[in-house]
Amino acid sequence: MNGSGIDYEAVFRRLPAPVALLTTDLVYADANPVYLTTIGRNRDEIVGRYLFDVFPDNPDDPGASGMRNLGASLRRVAATGERDAMALQRYDVEDRARPGVWEERYWSAVNTPVFDGEGRVVLLLHRVEEVTELILARARTGAVDGERAQVLEAELYSRARELQEVNEQLRQAHAREHEVALSLQAAMLPALAPLGHHRAAVRYRPAAGALNVCGDWYDLAELPGDRLAVAVGDVVGHGLAAAGVMGQLRSALSAASRVAEGPASALDVLGLYARFVDGAESTTVFSAVIDWAEHTVVYSSAGHLPAALLAPDATVTFLDRATDPPLGARPEPVARPQACVAFSQGASLILYTDGLVERREEDIDVGLQRLAGSLVRHHKADPEALADAVLADLLPSGGATDDTALVVIAL
Repeated sequence: MNGSGIDYEAVFRRLPAPVALLTTDLVYADANPVYLTTIGRNRDEIVGRYLFDVFPDNPDDPGASGMRNLGASLRRVAATGERDAMALQRYDVEDRARPGVWEERYWSAVNTPVFDGEGRVVLLLHRVEEVTELILARARTGAVDGERAQVLEAELYSRARELQEVNEQLRQAHAREHEVALSLQAAMLPALAPLGHHRAAVRYRPAAGALNVCGDWYDLAELPGDRLAVAVGDVVGHGLAAAGVMGQLRSALSAASRVAEGPASALDVLGLYARFVDGAESTTVFSAVIDWAEHTVVYSSAGHLPAALLAPDATVTFLDRATDPPLGARPEPVARPQACVAFSQGASLILYTDGLVERREEDIDVGLQRLAGSLVRHHKADPEALADAVLADLLPSGGATDDTALVVIAL
């Protein structure tokens, strides 16, 4: 029972479809009664056991691929957090009354991730329907109809195998695009150059096993008069398209920051430029200029999460007094707001993208408070150590479901 008054365990037990819960290591955690009836096992025989110890492949069939295909699907769901509907599979099952005798069986399976509160995949929901009777249906009224049924059965199974192969080719193509996009982004994100006597750290972490990456960026540009322009941004989209847009916007903002009167003016220029870049609409950006001579941070935000100012006494202030809509959100350009905050020597400025703090089904304020707590705990750390500590505290152990950019600057 939970706060909604719904007994989800009772719902699970009464589901009319066969459903099992597996750990990410493919060990049975639970199964509903319909599943147990379908597989001919009781709960004690499967819970706590490895899936393929319970159901190995038919050793007498050298072409058996059911275990390999099912295992690949489940591991893919665990890695990507994405649902996978499998093509029809032949997966023979040993007759428990006659050891060594394998029965021809056909299955249709859908595998779905179950997330915890931090967006990590903790369980795999395996829904399976046995379709053996449908596949092996034979007409009982004559040999001709029986032969037709056999032909249809063979054709259906052949098409299902072809679909499985096509799906695998598509996944491999997506994986290649993922790698190319990551390589492109790595080439376009700037290496951290020496900032004179100032110290900074930058980090980028791609999403774990997913294609929704390559839209985040950071940029640092030294300005005359012991000043530094710093920005982080997040492009809507993923893969090669997002990486390309990211590169264009990062370069444009880096140039604008060097000549604009302040971060708001730089974002105004970037907003006009973004109107002519396909895929740039709804991009969020936080831009700031640090002035060490004046001990101030001037900032402006285009729909982005607020940077955090960590004071020497461990006080955390989120810079949220100059927030405006994302790029391209308004039909006509409007001058963006700008704010200024003073800092003391020994403070730190932390800029980040949403992958660091956002979690499914959680209010963003919870994530911001989690970030503030981490900064307080590690407020005496230098930028490199603080960046590593924040990532360790906030990113799920299995990897985030969105990419993350982080910049830490000692003030």
